[in-house]
Amino acid sequence: MRTAFFVDGYNLYYGVLHGSPYKWLDLPSLLDSILSIQDPASARYSVDYFTAPVIAKLATRGQASNDAQHRYIRALETRGVNVTLGNHRLTRGYAPRYRQGQKPSRLDRIAIWQLEEKETDVNLALGMYRAACRSGQSGVSQIVLVSGDTDLAPALAAIRRDFPDIRLGVILPHRQEDHQLVRNPPGSLRKHSDWMRSYISDTELSANQLPDKVPLLKKKAIVKPDYW
Repeated sequence: MRTAFFVDGYNLYYGVLHGSPYKWLDLPSLLDSILSIQDPASARYSVDYFTAPVIAKLATRGQASNDAQHRYIRALETRGVNVTLGNHRLTRGYAPRYRQGQKPSRLDRIAIWQLEEKETDVNLALGMYRAACRSGQSGVSQIVLVSGDTDLAPALAAIRRDFPDIRLGVILPHRQEDHQLVRNPPGSLRKHSDWMRSYISDTELSANQLPDKVPLLKKKAIVKPDYW
């Protein structure tokens, strides 16, 4: 069964990679290992990865964070991953002031900076739907979403309705602690999928890492960021 993967990079990073030593993740290898457990008859056809560039001035390590992300994206591309970039939008907004022991009030608000990732969800949803439309030519018979974002449930529902022969899977980038899930699986994603993997373990992340130096044919190797 030819399988096309669609990965929400932001959701994956903050779901299982942030604060871990496994950020230099060999994504195709990880997905292959999960798929072989879930359905040994299936095989990876493609991996599409969706994210937005880091804004250096807002990142913990400044330009180093932007550089690390750039290196990782290049490393993924050497593994055949298709990368689609959205963008971040920083705007002034307002939020209720926090006061201990009191309920939030719209009458007591303070100015804040709102950082939003734009276009990623739309690009991902369109990518999945287009893959379904092209399935007759590509031979893809299974689409797997790697995200816990319920905003993507309508895209799964549309594919289920318009292409009922395509099998749909979901891999949630949720962590385990002491073999227990930290977060409950979202029901809206489960509703529109044929199967759901509700976690990614640290053991799996550790076993599927890129080499510290990813070789290139005619350029210098891509070196893992030293703080990763």
